[in-house]
Amino acid sequence: MKLGLSMWSAVHLVKDQSMDQVGFIRWAQELQVDGVELLDFFHSGAAEESEQVQEALREAELPCSVFSVSNNFAKPDAGDRHQARERILSGLDRAHQYGASIIRVFGGDDHERKITLDEARPWIVEGLAQASRAARERGLRLALENHGSMAGTSAQVRGIIEEVRQQTGDDTLGANLDTGNFVLVGEDSVHATEQLEGLISMVHFKDFAPAPPGWDGFAYHSLSGDPFVGTALGEGAVDLPGVVQKLRSQGFTGWLNLEYEGAESARTAVPRSLAFGRSILGS
Repeated sequence: MKLGLSMWSAVHLVKDQSMDQVGFIRWAQELQVDGVELLDFFHSGAAEESEQVQEALREAELPCSVFSVSNNFAKPDAGDRHQARERILSGLDRAHQYGASIIRVFGGDDHERKITLDEARPWIVEGLAQASRAARERGLRLALENHGSMAGTSAQVRGIIEEVRQQTGDDTLGANLDTGNFVLVGEDSVHATEQLEGLISMVHFKDFAPAPPGWDGFAYHSLSGDPFVGTALGEGAVDLPGVVQKLRSQGFTGWLNLEYEGAESARTAVPRSLAFGRSILGS
């Protein structure tokens, strides 16, 4: 398995304008990770910006393992779903440009709870099937992240992937196993890893913990309403050694990309997380 770093880990550094994409790539080189995961969230779309990112990757001699897209097919309006497909297609172009072979995608979610999973599922399957056909034509793969209430559990992710594969007739769509997100839907991450055996294309290496009493900072809320906060790897509630052991038993040899989402500065939490990751990977 290869240990990479998702740029989402540095989102607060980007927001306070102390880091950009080129700076992130140089930082990742200093941290001696195996590769980086870039996101459409940080892209302006300017040609000059893309050229600078490509040059930074070359200079750092780091592969872009994954390009992540934040799409949402859980939309009643067909025009909105078309925009979600176009976002993935743009991500395919960017992934090809940067040499990434995997594009992380979402199914979708309705934060206002106005539509049901039964209503949204056909839209999600249709959109991902269309995106899968486009990815296959370019020799790329998609990885569906367990994220939100409509594709959050291992059963939901497996069901969507299997239905999309049935429609497309190929295995272009796989799973992005996010080790932290399962906590938010009340599922044990080791159990989820077992349930997704044979489908996992990539991993988001993440840790969450219940928010401490009196916490007044940002928190993610589980489906049951409990607040959780991001932590450095090994300092939360996720059994990450158990996940790695299960992945090994399945023969997984792909990317584990650290995705840190805590309140502590990434400057200190990310190096500590990588040290923990290396310790359980034995590297």
